[in-house]
Amino acid sequence: MIKVKSRHLEGAEVSWFAPICNGDTDFLGEMPNQYKSSWENASEILLTADELGYRNILCPSSYQVGQDTMTFVSAVAPSTKNINLLAAVRCGEIHPPMLAKSIATLDHILKGRLTINIISSNLPGTELDSASRYQRSREVIEILKQAWTQEEINFKGEYYSIKLPTDPVKPYQQNGGPLLYFGGYSPAGVDLCAEHCDVYLMWPETEDKIQELMKNMSEKAAAYHRTVDFGLRVHMIVRETEEEARAYAQQLMSKLEDDKGKEIRERALDAKSYGVSRQSEMRGLADMEGFVEDNLWTGIGRARSGCGAAIVGNPDQVVKKLQRYMDMGIRSFIFSGYPHLEECKLFAKYVLPRIKTFSLPEKLGRIPKSAPLSPLAAGERK
Repeated sequence: MIKVKSRHLEGAEVSWFAPICNGDTDFLGEMPNQYKSSWENASEILLTADELGYRNILCPSSYQVGQDTMTFVSAVAPSTKNINLLAAVRCGEIHPPMLAKSIATLDHILKGRLTINIISSNLPGTELDSASRYQRSREVIEILKQAWTQEEINFKGEYYSIKLPTDPVKPYQQNGGPLLYFGGYSPAGVDLCAEHCDVYLMWPETEDKIQELMKNMSEKAAAYHRTVDFGLRVHMIVRETEEEARAYAQQLMSKLEDDKGKEIRERALDAKSYGVSRQSEMRGLADMEGFVEDNLWTGIGRARSGCGAAIVGNPDQVVKKLQRYMDMGIRSFIFSGYPHLEECKLFAKYVLPRIKTFSLPEKLGRIPKSAPLSPLAAGERK
């Protein structure tokens, strides 16, 4: 049985993506100068998503390309109004007590609109096996939670041995601090999420495969007397008609050479991870046009190492597909498209008004009761 922490909630947290690590384009395999990662481009996308009513936005992390995540989030935060920011944190890059203070400071700037995406991949120039990387992440999370909820950090582990008072690093959010979002497929990663994280993020797969992942995570979390929420990170191509959407999908791939796609896929630090291999396996099951099931198109994976599929269709088809996911228990979506700004606007035009959305931190009681709800939360988007 799949147990979902927020199954009782109607609707979902609908999020967009800020391309601060490059990757924005109008033809996969090309990188036009106007789409390269810059403060101007990425912040415009984020602030547009805020104005259009998206409830969260993923700000990813990469060493090879783009901008620093925490610096970007801190700079854009005062300009936001309602949207939450999902900042990717690569565990091990920053000494955990300082990371706790940095996150708490940012949480106060955002008045509780901060969420954290826990990343456990190798740090640039280092090579750890999967179990070791997740053990390091586990220790970082445990130190963060001590810093946010106790009067003292008193921790001794394989990677860190720390004894410090925690003032003044308490975050704005109560009941444990910012929500922790996590994506990982190895047994060690699943166990880490089951024990410590709040939202299990999955990449697109067939619905039966997603249900298997959710069932497995539910069982693992139950062993820790916990439940988690589930999220799906997937690309989006929505147009007035299915024919237009499919035509745009083919146009997006029309300039991609196989060798270039392979180069793009293999340059990422997580290119050999189990999750990436599952995306490759999914592409192998697709039909001649790249569809592995109704409205789920795998062509994007030819030029990406990670999330490698898109929901493609007209507004009715997209809403129906998302409702199927929500019926399964998914309560958080992170969408993106190419180019990101244009697709953000199209999804907001055709689909977003038809979905009831919410902010997970508010729904899960992380925002202090004395704090006013955001305007969107006070009158839930229908």
